[in-house]
Amino acid sequence: MRLRIDLAYDGTDFSGWATQPTLRTVQGTLEAALATALRLPEVRVVCAGRTDTGVHARGQVVHVDVEPDTLAASAGRATEPPLDSLLRRLNGILPADVRVRRVAEALPGFDARFSAVWRRYAYRVADAPELVDPLTRRHVLAWPRPLDLQAMNAASAPLVGQQDFAAFCKRREGATTIRTLLELSWARDADGLAVGRVVADAFCHNMVRSLVGCLLAVGEVRRPPQWAHEVLVKGVRDPAVTVVHAHGLTLEEVGYPAADELQAQAERARAPRRM
Repeated sequence: MRLRIDLAYDGTDFSGWATQPTLRTVQGTLEAALATALRLPEVRVVCAGRTDTGVHARGQVVHVDVEPDTLAASAGRATEPPLDSLLRRLNGILPADVRVRRVAEALPGFDARFSAVWRRYAYRVADAPELVDPLTRRHVLAWPRPLDLQAMNAASAPLVGQQDFAAFCKRREGATTIRTLLELSWARDADGLAVGRVVADAFCHNMVRSLVGCLLAVGEVRRPPQWAHEVLVKGVRDPAVTVVHAHGLTLEEVGYPAADELQAQAERARAPRRM
């Protein structure tokens, strides 16, 4: 059977999501906890979106395949349902900077990565001295100058849609940089922080942080709003675009289609992307 696991983590002390030898990663930590809880020698999970070193998540989704008998046996003498028991035991094993919020049997055709239709990130910036809070320093970027969100939104608008984001991505051999950016906007939250909302079908490496770096240059009036689109159409990395610090970025939510569309969406997502 396939299980869907929803989790959150503080990425500060992790070397990103993906397992790496000798390094502390979210995937490695979760898989070790699952192996202990399920009484298996090893477990492998698939996630909706790999986060980089220092990036956080409130809405990460993973799936794991397990035999029903293994799940039932792992509950031992617990009187609660096996999935509830697994949730409780996982949170008892995991460190405080990773929390599992939900464990459920996945719907038929569900794939945490390929069934997803969008991922939503938020980037938070404190751009005034009175907004900088030492208690939130691990997930909010402190910026030394005020930002013009109207200019940043004007710069963001031409970037929305299906584009080749090569200018904002760290290239990986054999991987496409074509993505569909569904939303890119900036607004103040209730505390006055500047929050970038970034939604796309998928993201390539460093894409969100490069987009934010570009827009921050516009927001502090070092660059005009049209500069962001000029960078995009050039199709190559511009050294003037800074990849901003990871700690301001959080994976907030992953969206999936209706149950009867999960398998079809997974098949579409595996197909090569073309403009």
